[in-house]
Parts: sequence; C-alpha cells; structure tokens
Amino acid sequence: MAEIFNGGLDVSRLLESWRASIVSKNLGAFVAFAGIVRAENGVSALSFDIYEPLLAKWFDNWQKKARAKGAILFMAHSRGDVKIAESSFAAAIASAKRRAALELIDVFVEDFKQNAPIWKYDVINGKRVFALDRAFSLPHSGVLARANGDNSGFGGF
Repeated sequence: MAEIFNGGLDVSRLLESWRASIVSKNLGAFVAFAGIVRAENGVSALSFDIYEPLLAKWFDNWQKKARAKGAILFMAHSRGDVKIAESSFAAAIASAKRRAALELIDVFVEDFKQNAPIWKYDVINGKRVFALDRAFSLPHSGVLARANGDNSGFGGF
C-alpha cells in the first residue's frame, strides 16, 4: 500500500524502514527516488490533494507489475502543504538483480507523474494556486478532473 503523510516526508526514516523490510528477502538491489520541493516562481510551498481510493488501485496495479519482474515497490506521498527543501514524494524498488530495479524505478516515476490521482498546487503569498502548467489529463477521471474548480479536464501532476 502507498503510504500517505500530512506535510513533508521524513525520507531517511522511510528508506530505512523500506530497506529493513526487504533484508530478509535476499534481494540485492534497492533503488530509491525522492522529489524535493524547489524554490522557484515565488512559491513558498507546494500543496497536494489525493484521491486515495484511486491511488490505491493505481499503486496495486504497479505492485503487480513489479512482482511479475521479481521486484517489490514502495511509495510515500504528502497530503497538504510541503515546504521548500522538504520531500513530497518518495519511491523505491527492491529486486534480486539491479537491472529490474533500475528500469522499474524510471518507468514508475514517469507513470506516477502522468497518472497518479494527485492534484498539485503552488502556495504563493499564502494561497493555493492550481499548478495547471504542470498537470496532466487523467484518463477516465470524469468528475475528478473538475475537482477543486479545475474544469479543464486535468488532474494528477
């Protein structure tokens, strides 16, 4: 299951927890990715809304893909505000051999950016502004595409 946290992620704790859970499985590769909020365009933070039932389904499908390649997938994301220099997203793949983990992490992160049901906002002068320029259309999202006043058919990030 994907882990959801309020605010910025404690990436060090997450990675150690995930690593500890695979040690007994005799896996030799552990590849991680963490997204960090950057200071740009007057943003003081990013803020996230998540449709958790759809995220769980999306993540479960990815877990099945990983298992088919002999790998295990881990993921955590923030809900709410995440300040500059904090992490909002972390993912890791563990596998017996490095090639599966290296290939899967790239494809997973790219698919996450396009298809995860998470809405991203810039926080500028204390106000949340939908990050339309960094959003992607979610297939079959229906009413979710219009969540939070977005009538353009976009969701995710």
